[in-house]
Amino acid sequence: MSELSETETALLHLIRENPFAGQQQMADQLGLSRSAVAAHVVKLTERGYILGRGYVLPGEDRIVALGGAVIDRKYVARAPLIAGTSNPVEGMRSFGGVARNVAENLAMLGASVGFVSVVGADESGRDLTRHMRERGVDVSNVLSLADERTAEYAAILEPTGDLAYGIADMAIFDRLTPELLENAGPALAAARLVFGDCNLPAEALAALIERRRAGRFDLAIDAVSTPKVRRLPQDLEGVDLLFLNLDEASAFLGETFSRDVGSMRAAALRLNAAGAGAVILTCGTSGVVVATHGSAFSLPVVVAQPVDMTGAGDAMIAGTLYYYLQNADLREAVRRGGLIGSLTTETPASVHPALSARFVEANLHRLETVSNHGDTLV
Repeated sequence: MSELSETETALLHLIRENPFAGQQQMADQLGLSRSAVAAHVVKLTERGYILGRGYVLPGEDRIVALGGAVIDRKYVARAPLIAGTSNPVEGMRSFGGVARNVAENLAMLGASVGFVSVVGADESGRDLTRHMRERGVDVSNVLSLADERTAEYAAILEPTGDLAYGIADMAIFDRLTPELLENAGPALAAARLVFGDCNLPAEALAALIERRRAGRFDLAIDAVSTPKVRRLPQDLEGVDLLFLNLDEASAFLGETFSRDVGSMRAAALRLNAAGAGAVILTCGTSGVVVATHGSAFSLPVVVAQPVDMTGAGDAMIAGTLYYYLQNADLREAVRRGGLIGSLTTETPASVHPALSARFVEANLHRLETVSNHGDTLV
């Protein structure tokens, strides 16, 4: 992170004091020419210290989420599915995508959130963007593409709830290129933390990590799936927080790990050694292992009465990021993130409709039961 010069610091102070001050007024106060002030304003904008016209200042804890925005469709068969014929189903539509879910969860917790993604110039894209805007998410960097379809995922379930078929149309995410990152440059530069998911193409992930190395934000990344985690570079230097499950860790490392806490610890530490600042690794009922600076600890899952697991992992990520920015205590942030993930399983929605910071506080007693089992150092 490059430091501000004395002149830039003084100019930023004047803008904070009076965002509507004219450039000549500031020039007179600083003993500079108007053109010099204009040049400094351009530099401060490029580096994310101010946001465009009117010198709109970014929130100090602003988060930008970058990645997938999807229309999720779920069809539950009313009778066992029969191939080759029409089957009666109950259909539902919702908004999904890892980065999109994370952004909405963060907004409901009260964070200042921007979202960077691509949608089609179609009804689905308009609905998704409008929903995010109504949730309080800044969607000014969501690009609507006339020649593409908004991404969709459809799950066809047996009456038992077991997945019979899952189909996905995600071609639009190939348009999440490094050039798009350039267009969103001021928004990324203004963020304290940027979250990206591996729906981004490999070259875009590499560009995002490189931007982090030269920038002033922390970078968190979620693996999304076993095929998509391979889009990450082998050198993870620049990734401050890496979220993934044990299967995704195995795919990245090219090694199979047993589904127990000891193996989770070994995998997380390997990812730590590959350059990731902190690794948050999950494995179903085995809980979470967090590895950072060559040491690791584990946390058990929060007991829940699950209705639908959709979105639980994304909610856990959002909660972890939100509380991490509040006090930088990663252990407590992951505990609260895990609580939010468990609460999300108790609703059919991918984002809990009652989510708020107050709602989390009201449910903290559920962590006390977990804490009685003790946080396991590994």
